[in-house]
Amino acid sequence: MWKISKSFLTGRLCCFPTDPLGDVETWSESVDKVLGCKAGQIAFREFLKSQYSEENILFWLACEEYKKIKTAPEMISSANRIYSEFVQTEAPRQINIDCGTRENITKNISKPSLTSFDTAQKLIYSLMARDCYPRFLKSDIYQGLLRRSDSR
Repeated sequence: MWKISKSFLTGRLCCFPTDPLGDVETWSESVDKVLGCKAGQIAFREFLKSQYSEENILFWLACEEYKKIKTAPEMISSANRIYSEFVQTEAPRQINIDCGTRENITKNISKPSLTSFDTAQKLIYSLMARDCYPRFLKSDIYQGLLRRSDSR
């Protein structure tokens, strides 16, 4: 799992080929800009963790990885993990989705497809875009990264 470290905040990350904070200013353009960048994902996740809603980005990222699966056994295994971690009632990181969406996933989990979580992922994306993202832009986390980026 990721953590924001002092080295991240000062921009010294060996795993990034370019300055990880070079895109910070573009993050204010859209939630897609944040989610499309590894450093943005890390910062947004840290913010969501502070808001007790980290499960949203974790679920969204799990769904993105799930869509890349190539084999049926891997799909079944991953679908069951996502279901038990995020979707089922009383899951450890239960996401906030309507009961119809939850019931539909539950009904079809025994025969998962690459689109099994699409509806739930869209709901969580919408929640993050509408609610979490605007608050992220005002947060100390984002504002601090923006100041560091500007001071270079």
